[in-house]
Amino acid sequence: MAKSLMIQGTMSGAGKSLLVAGLCRVFRQDGLRVAPFKSQNMALNSFITREGLEIGRAQAVQAEACGLEPSYAMNPVLLKPTSDEGSQVIVNGEVYGNYTAEGYYAMKHRLWPDVLDAYRKLDAGYDLIVVEGAGSPAEINLKADDFVNMGLAKRLGIPVLLVGDIDRGGVFAQLVGTLALLEPDERALVRATVVNKFRGDLKLLLPGLKQLEELTGRPVAGVVPWTPLDIDDEDSLSDRLGQRRAVSPLDVAVIRLPRLSNFSDFSALDAADGVGVRYVENVRALGAPDLVIIPGTKNTIGDMKWLRACGLEAAVKKLAASGTPVIGICGGYQMLGREIVDEEGVEGGGSIAGMGLLPVVTRFRPEKRRTRTTARAGSVKGVFAALSGAELEGYEIHCGATTRGDGAEPLIRIEDGALDGCQSGSVYGCYLHGFFDSEACRRAVLGALAQRKGVTLEARPFDWKAHKERQYDALAQTLREHLDMQLIRRVVAREA
Repeated sequence: MAKSLMIQGTMSGAGKSLLVAGLCRVFRQDGLRVAPFKSQNMALNSFITREGLEIGRAQAVQAEACGLEPSYAMNPVLLKPTSDEGSQVIVNGEVYGNYTAEGYYAMKHRLWPDVLDAYRKLDAGYDLIVVEGAGSPAEINLKADDFVNMGLAKRLGIPVLLVGDIDRGGVFAQLVGTLALLEPDERALVRATVVNKFRGDLKLLLPGLKQLEELTGRPVAGVVPWTPLDIDDEDSLSDRLGQRRAVSPLDVAVIRLPRLSNFSDFSALDAADGVGVRYVENVRALGAPDLVIIPGTKNTIGDMKWLRACGLEAAVKKLAASGTPVIGICGGYQMLGREIVDEEGVEGGGSIAGMGLLPVVTRFRPEKRRTRTTARAGSVKGVFAALSGAELEGYEIHCGATTRGDGAEPLIRIEDGALDGCQSGSVYGCYLHGFFDSEACRRAVLGALAQRKGVTLEARPFDWKAHKERQYDALAQTLREHLDMQLIRRVVAREA
């Protein structure tokens, strides 16, 4: 039977996901078999396991920090927003249905057995489970049938570290107020607090920490500094999405769609020397980049309407006509085509003309394709001809079936012989998430862009997987230096 520790936060974006990943790496370095768990996640940044099951990207990152292959059991319930008031609900890695917020909260009690079964699967195989809460445990309007914060902690007797975000201000009010809104039996499970994302002189903070301990009756387990690390984030709160300034020598512009998903597709590209990836929401910000990327989305038709209404469609088409390369991934690939048709109401029904830059038509089907994919680029034409034959690896997750027109050139050949994607002139598209993770792909794409621009990039190899491992180790070292790990180990052992 595994021991357990839960990280809860005073709000979304307090840094729970990153702290869980860091603690997972710390305990793994200490020789424990450790696994992450989050009973319910809400995110558009998802991941496909080797079994073809879908979980939140944050739990895949935490699994990497543990040295584990991600499993559906690490995130049994995933909510993928389709609108401001509705989500697709994923249970045990498979689509359970589409629900309004009201409809979901009316039925979510039925998911308790799935949550407990997933937890027990990890409980049987590991020494320690590091559990992540969601949002805040003090959201008193949502506490009924809660199985992601105190509801789960109480049911399983999991001790809690409560984390506050000092960078947003009001961290003392966050922590004291959250504890004040908890029920006595919930409050008893909180064993210590953590101040996260600190920048400044710690000496000036110490008097406040002393008073915080007096007010809460709980020790402060540490003050974690703001640490710039290259580790994948959750959706809309990611600092990556705030990057809007053109960077030389190579400037890559990703269209920040309203329902943008899986922006981690571009993390490896952003980490490469001489490349700046920025996210743009309007024509003025687009400028004259060296590459335009249209990313995935959870609502292709809705985001196509937005792209057209805000003028970005016309701006991207103008750039493409001038020879600027454009790449679409998943939903972005669908938008580059001639038409998107939703006869069965997968995204609410209807149809819309695409950008017309690729000779393809997409029709939505209720069945979602979820698979890990190994492939090679085919015979690539145009500016990215050097990409031909490059090995590619990633995953697919989409409901649309896209058909190429007669004579249209596919972009990649999947290991089973199937063809995917399309290319036309300087415009390319495919369904492969993780397209840029391959070093061969990055080398070909960036080399072609540099040659086209007349600049020189460093030719040193860049191992994306090794880079991520260094980031996890750096995060673990930061936590060892700034958290009271002896106290945390006592909390895990139920001695504090």
